Amino acid sequence: MYKDKEGHVMKITGIKAIPVRWQEMGYEIWDSQSRFSGRQAVLIRVETDEGIVGWGESAFFGGPLEVIKVIVEKELIPFFMGKDPFMSEQLWETAYNTCVKNGRRGAVVAALSGIDIALWDIKGKACSLPVYKLLGGCRDAVEGYASAGFYADGKDAAALAEEMLSYKELGYRTMKLKVGWLDKFTDLDRVLAVKEAIGLETPLAIDANNNWDLNTAKWFAYKLRDMNIAWIEEPLAIESIDASAELCRWSCIPIGGYEQETTKFGFAPLIAKRAVNIVQPDVIWSGGFTEVRKIAAMAETAGMICMPHSFSTGICLAANLQFLASVQHGMLEMDQNFNPLRDELICGGIGIDEHSMVHMPELPGLGVEIDEDVIARYTVEL
Repeated sequence: MYKDKEGHVMKITGIKAIPVRWQEMGYEIWDSQSRFSGRQAVLIRVETDEGIVGWGESAFFGGPLEVIKVIVEKELIPFFMGKDPFMSEQLWETAYNTCVKNGRRGAVVAALSGIDIALWDIKGKACSLPVYKLLGGCRDAVEGYASAGFYADGKDAAALAEEMLSYKELGYRTMKLKVGWLDKFTDLDRVLAVKEAIGLETPLAIDANNNWDLNTAKWFAYKLRDMNIAWIEEPLAIESIDASAELCRWSCIPIGGYEQETTKFGFAPLIAKRAVNIVQPDVIWSGGFTEVRKIAAMAETAGMICMPHSFSTGICLAANLQFLASVQHGMLEMDQNFNPLRDELICGGIGIDEHSMVHMPELPGLGVEIDEDVIARYTVEL
């Protein structure tokens, strides 16, 4: 039990879910499943009686912001108020097990993720250590990859190739683009145009966002077998575990997924049936640090890389970076679309060096300072 110098046990005194939204992109981009012209998120602020504030983020993907805010403030807060934030494992299990009848997956776990992240941020700040060192610490730099290549009006194969080449020129050694919305022949032409532009030596990942059937996924894996494709991400519906396992056995290209899955219980069959080669939870979605570290341990016992999805605010990016630095393998997803909820929210930002490496920040907790003026600017009343 952590105590301060006077022997006082820290207590949680306040938890707030803060919905934020930016809708000024001015154009629309999309993947195979969803379109957006702005960004939004639910940030979590946890206060303590020692004045230490922890920040987290709860994924809202696929639903309205109101749902996460209500779950945090009406359902989950009672499990945490007045409790010791250093007892995060106990608090997570109590909240999860009590809510299991209505929330063993989905929104409840996403909401719980944000609170858990904030508790680890508090623990790091109290101990003057970054979260990745509290988790064990494995490396002090993580390679970042450029996540981009969305569909957009007027963006043909040539324009996509030019876009992806620009990320290589920025210093990224690996890139990822979207597939799955167009017919397979057109999408194949897009991928080949990009490979011609960036060179065969540069790894390229492709992300179908669950929109292929098994035959289409096999067709792409065969057509791209000699094109240095780093991985195929979320090729099939998340429920198609047996089909994904068949694809993994058949494909020489690694299969990654599935970011939409949550908790160790959700990832267990994916790992046990070897339905993925690369395990891709998200700290803000899959259960926070407390749960994702268990998913990573399961993946390690199966000889799989655990490489999280990360596509939201600066808090999401910082949290997934801290997690990655606590494990041996995996790159950090670096969204290349402008997003002030990422680029302005954390002071100084998170970026790569000339070797595509992201060096771990020295600040405690999540390793970043939160600009609360930015939060106030984008907060929406619900």
